[in-house]
Amino acid sequence: MIESEQLHARILEELDLTREIEDEELNRLIYRVLQEASEQEYLPLARKTALGRELFNTFRKLDLLQEFLEDDTITEIMINGTQNIFYERDGSIFQSDKRFISRDKLEDVVQQIVAGSNRLVNEASPIVDARLPDGSRVNIVLNPIALDGPIVTIRKFSKEGITMRRLISWNSVNDEVSGFLARLVAAGYNIFISGGTGSGKTTFLNALSQYIPKTERIITIEDNAELKIQDVPNLVRLEARNANVEGTGAVTIRDLIKSALRMRPDRIIVGEVRSSEAIDMLQALNTGHDGSLSTGHANSPEDMLSRLETMVLMGMNLPIPAIRRQIASGVDIIVHLGRLRDRSRKVLEVTEVLEYQKEEILLQTLYKYVETGERGGKIQGEWKREKELAHKEKLLAAGYI
Repeated sequence: MIESEQLHARILEELDLTREIEDEELNRLIYRVLQEASEQEYLPLARKTALGRELFNTFRKLDLLQEFLEDDTITEIMINGTQNIFYERDGSIFQSDKRFISRDKLEDVVQQIVAGSNRLVNEASPIVDARLPDGSRVNIVLNPIALDGPIVTIRKFSKEGITMRRLISWNSVNDEVSGFLARLVAAGYNIFISGGTGSGKTTFLNALSQYIPKTERIITIEDNAELKIQDVPNLVRLEARNANVEGTGAVTIRDLIKSALRMRPDRIIVGEVRSSEAIDMLQALNTGHDGSLSTGHANSPEDMLSRLETMVLMGMNLPIPAIRRQIASGVDIIVHLGRLRDRSRKVLEVTEVLEYQKEEILLQTLYKYVETGERGGKIQGEWKREKELAHKEKLLAAGYI
C-alpha cells in the first residue's frame, strides 16, 4: 500500500529548494507524483484526494494538524510525541490513527507555530505558550522536560464570536441570568469570571463583552491574545512578550497593566489573572476603572478570593487585611462556571462581593444552578434566584433603576 511517507520523499527529491515554490506549482507536482503512484498501484479517487490534501498540508501548512484545525467539531487537540494524537469532540476524547512521520517533522511544526507568535522554544527554554492565527491557544513542552517527544496541546475557539444568545441556546445560562449580567456590565460593575480548566471562562468573557457600551475605550491585556471583544470601535489590544534569547526584552502582564492606566481606558480587561499581576489589577479596579473584567482558575467563588490573596502576595508583601479590603472594594461580582459530569458547561453561581467585615470578605449568592435530574444522559436543572443585589448604586447611576 502506498504511504504518504513514500510520496513525501519522492516530492522532496523533485522540489527545487533554492527558490520559493508557489502553491499552484506545488499542487501540480503533488498531482503528478500521485498519478505516477496510481499507475503502479490502484488508488481510489477518495484516497488520492486525501493523500493530496495531506501532502499539501505537510509542505505548506501545519502538516496533519491542519485537518484537525479545519474540523470545527473538534475543540481540543493533544499531541503526545510522534506516536499518539488525541482530540476532543462534544466533550469526549478520542484517539486518532494519524501519526507524525518523524520527531523532526513534529519539531518543524512546533517551530512554525511559535515563530508565528513571536515566541521562542528550544531545549534551553522548553516550555512556551503561543497561539495560531485563528486565535487557538497552544501550549508546547519539548525535551528534556517532555520525555516522549514534543507535547503540543491546542485549545480551539469558535471562528465566529460566541454570543450570549448562543450560550442560552446551549443551556449554559438562561435569559434571566444573562439579562441580569448584561445590566451589570453596562452599568460598570467589576466582574471576575472563575472556573476550572475548560469551563468556558474566555468564551463567557467574550460573550459578556457584547454588553459594553460602544462609546467606551477598552484595553485588553493578555498573555496570549485570545479574546474576541465584539463591536467595540475604541479597542486597544495588548499582548505580553517573553524574554529573547539573551534573556532580556520581556514585557509582563504587570508591565502592560501599568502602561494601560496611562492610556485613558474606561475599562481594562485582563484575559486571565494568574500571578503577581493581581495586585496591579486590583489597584486598577480601585482607581476608577469601573466595568473591568477578568478571569481566574478556581473551584468556587470563595476559592477565587483566596487565590487572589495568594497572587497578590506573589507581587507584594502586604498584610492580609489590607489585601482583603482591596479585593472587597475592587471586585463586585464573581461569575463561577463549571463543567458537569455530562461534559456540559454551565454558569453555576453568580455571587456578589458585599464588604470586608471582621477580617473576612462577605459574599452572597444571587443565582445558583440546581440540578433536578437527568434525561437522555443530559443533566437537567434550573437557575434559582437566592438573594437580591445589595449594592445597586452603579445600576442607579447608569439609569437602570
